[in-house]
Amino acid sequence: MAAGCGHPLARAADDTTVTLEYGGLQRQYIVHYPANHPQGLLPAVLAFHGGGGTAQNSASFFGFDKLSDADGFIAVYPNGYEKSWNDGRGDDTNASAANIDDVGFVAAVIDRLIANDSVDPSRVYATGMSNGGMFTEDLGCKLSDKLAAIAPVSGPLPQADVSACTPTHPLPVLEIHGTADPIVPYDGGVVRVTSGHHGAGSSPVLSVDATQQLWREKDGCDAATSTQLPQRTDDGTTVTIQSSDCANGSKVQLYSIAEGGHTWPGGSQYLPQLVVGKVSHQFDAAEVIWQFMSQFRK
Repeated sequence: MAAGCGHPLARAADDTTVTLEYGGLQRQYIVHYPANHPQGLLPAVLAFHGGGGTAQNSASFFGFDKLSDADGFIAVYPNGYEKSWNDGRGDDTNASAANIDDVGFVAAVIDRLIANDSVDPSRVYATGMSNGGMFTEDLGCKLSDKLAAIAPVSGPLPQADVSACTPTHPLPVLEIHGTADPIVPYDGGVVRVTSGHHGAGSSPVLSVDATQQLWREKDGCDAATSTQLPQRTDDGTTVTIQSSDCANGSKVQLYSIAEGGHTWPGGSQYLPQLVVGKVSHQFDAAEVIWQFMSQFRK
């Protein structure tokens, strides 16, 4: 059972940490308000950290606060249960093993943002990386009635979620994934580092191509076309963009990063290349994600 009330705990500059009681737990999320708060209803981008991460990590790592200030949207960083999300992979994540209702939690967060923070219900978007990316995929399947677009990074759809993937409308999807990702394999299979097992998991994810195909089928898309992103720098990575036009003006798109690792494009080399692979600097993930998502309304 859930209580829907939330209250701010702390405030630093334009950031507020909110506690929301849900499912018998005290859950938290950080809200970043744009520096020059525009009039009227605002878009909101919910950004989900990876396994082992926190809301604070994603707020400082992803780069959405700067875009929020420039373009006038609210950036929201929820905190997972024991630094993880229930993305459907059973014992592979702490939250999944505990059967945490993260989809319900996110629905409650969105409802509160709409009620209390002048958020436009037709312009709520979700993104995340790794475990947060897989969870974003699951949200697209199960919470499409509240989302206008999703953009998972390094997070294909878990195979366990396929049968329950029933979006209520053609949902725009942008995926970003490196072909040399050593943690979440581009070609599908078990995730090689998990919060639940502290090692290789047992519940596989779809390949990136199969995930794209699933969304193209759900969204009633045309065949995909491919283009090469112009080289911005010589960092050992190249980027191919696959794009499909879909029903009701939606779109399914993939930024496939040849030789890219389990990393956030345009971000930092947060762990050694030997562990997570290369960071691509051919584009800025936050900028590309916001440009994609902001085209769409639910």
